[in-house]
Amino acid sequence: MRFAIVVSLLVGFMVIGCAPSQEVNRVETDSQTDLSGKWNDTDARMVAQDMTSDLLSAAWLQNEQKDRPVMIVGNIRNNTTEHIQTNIFIKEIERAVVNSQQIQIVADPEQREQIRAERTDQQQHASYESASALAKELGADYMLVGNIDANVDKNLDGTKAAKFYTVNLELINVENNTKAWLGNKKIKKMIERNKVKW
Repeated sequence: MRFAIVVSLLVGFMVIGCAPSQEVNRVETDSQTDLSGKWNDTDARMVAQDMTSDLLSAAWLQNEQKDRPVMIVGNIRNNTTEHIQTNIFIKEIERAVVNSQQIQIVADPEQREQIRAERTDQQQHASYESASALAKELGADYMLVGNIDANVDKNLDGTKAAKFYTVNLELINVENNTKAWLGNKKIKKMIERNKVKW
């Protein structure tokens, strides 16, 4: 009986000792953390910073007749095989553009539906003085659209790879379809690891 208890305890300690451990450390949000070589928050931040700087300093804005043109963000397509949350860097771009006070940004289609529902509800339930008026929306002068593409070049045994991302954004005049600004950001990563599938 004692032998069975001792064996059970030893097996239990061995199982506990072999269990995977985990350690979590908080780091600065702007620190670079490339763990897999895939698109990550550092890439999104770099794209947002470079694209915003270029968008706000480009000739189209200096030549714009309106004091503060109105922009809406359209579809940013992910053409890569990775799951990329384009919304992360788009929100960074929107934040910088709005805070610059040079361009106005209107709500996207999903947000507009919520706002329109609220405005309609106010017509029935809010006081006349406080209800938001209908048909006062600001139309967009420009739409920002774009895409993310990627390419991987690897050596024959799969231990080294070069991963190349290119992000293209285009600002298109809503009235006449002309392209007012074209932005591009390229990111290249060299990855080395044990033999794996890419």
